[in-house]
Amino acid sequence: MTFGRRRLLSLLSGLPVLVGLGLAPAMLVSGCKDKGKVSAEEARSNVKLLVELAEKDVAEVDRGLPEGAKRMAAHLAKETDAKVLDAKQNAPQVRTALLKMRQQVPDLGVAKSTFFAFTDDKGIAVRNDLEQDTMAGKDLVGAYPDLKKALAGEAYVTTQGRFPGVPNPQGPDKEWVAGVPVKRDDGSLIGLLVTGWTYRRFAYHLQEALKRELQDKLMRDNDKGKLPVLYVMLFDKDGVYGARGTPEPDEKALMEVGLTAKTALGPVDAPITIAERPFGYAAARVPKLGPDVGIVVLRSEI
Repeated sequence: MTFGRRRLLSLLSGLPVLVGLGLAPAMLVSGCKDKGKVSAEEARSNVKLLVELAEKDVAEVDRGLPEGAKRMAAHLAKETDAKVLDAKQNAPQVRTALLKMRQQVPDLGVAKSTFFAFTDDKGIAVRNDLEQDTMAGKDLVGAYPDLKKALAGEAYVTTQGRFPGVPNPQGPDKEWVAGVPVKRDDGSLIGLLVTGWTYRRFAYHLQEALKRELQDKLMRDNDKGKLPVLYVMLFDKDGVYGARGTPEPDEKALMEVGLTAKTALGPVDAPITIAERPFGYAAARVPKLGPDVGIVVLRSEI
């Protein structure tokens, strides 16, 4: 018997053992399970977690802002007796009132808002709570037309839009905004209390929360493995909005997927290749952020 024949018989005799161990010849050739599919499966549970977190974040504003409006009315009554609020004279007092108000309303103290602002009774911003105020003098109702409902007396309004100003270097951005009327004791309108966050800043908050959750899980399981390459983004019919540091090709690839259409009937997930690297994504709508707004998780296992 030649050496080649003996070698072949030796290999064939080992096959039953391999099959018995669940290692079929095809498995030996193809290797482990497709990484893109694994990442998509993991992203599915990740996005479910983040949808729940986003709903909790919105609920904090839902509960807190009406109470904040009452606090603002009380503070402004103490700060000024002016029947018509003079923005130039009262802007410092307005910022002080905003800061005190947020401290006094627990839900707003922990809210993920990037700003709180007060407008006059026409919807023109008087002051926000930030040190550098780029809103003062701007027409917030013009930027977010649905806030007209709050000027007309509707108790609580949420909307989405774009605030005019310096473009975000990361790319186009939008804001989720909530507003409530602030009234005097006689029911007359003083102005609006407005708060919100940018999509990209909110995506960063969600991304960091997910990283912490995954890191904690590794520690709980005493797992020495590494975190996956991970990005969290918001999406709507106009675009995909990632946190600072999200590669532009990743946003572009997910934009081309058509996430708004794909999530019309519910959450979706699938493998995707970007720059020759296998990823998986999962996406789901979050109606509380807007009718066509959702969260997408993009990850790649290491």
